[in-house]
Amino acid sequence: MTVRPGTHSTDWRDLARCRDLDPELFFPIGSSGPAVAQTQQAVRVCHQCTVTEACLTFALEQHQDAGVWGGTTEEQRRSLIRVRSRERVT
Repeated sequence: MTVRPGTHSTDWRDLARCRDLDPELFFPIGSSGPAVAQTQQAVRVCHQCTVTEACLTFALEQHQDAGVWGGTTEEQRRSLIRVRSRERVT
């Protein structure tokens, strides 16, 4: 994990690329029309971030079911949760 120049924090949220962006970008309303482009833009921001894994872990542990977290959409996180649940059973 890299620390932003001028900071000494090791909290992943302080290091997130989205920190200085409008939070609404990461919480599109709906799943069609303009929301599709908004989601794609948010995911692109995540793919340039150094703390994507920590963000995704947080979202899964805290059951964040809305928005883009760790470069994943709501549907992708639901799918991850289903896969992980099946893996625990087997």
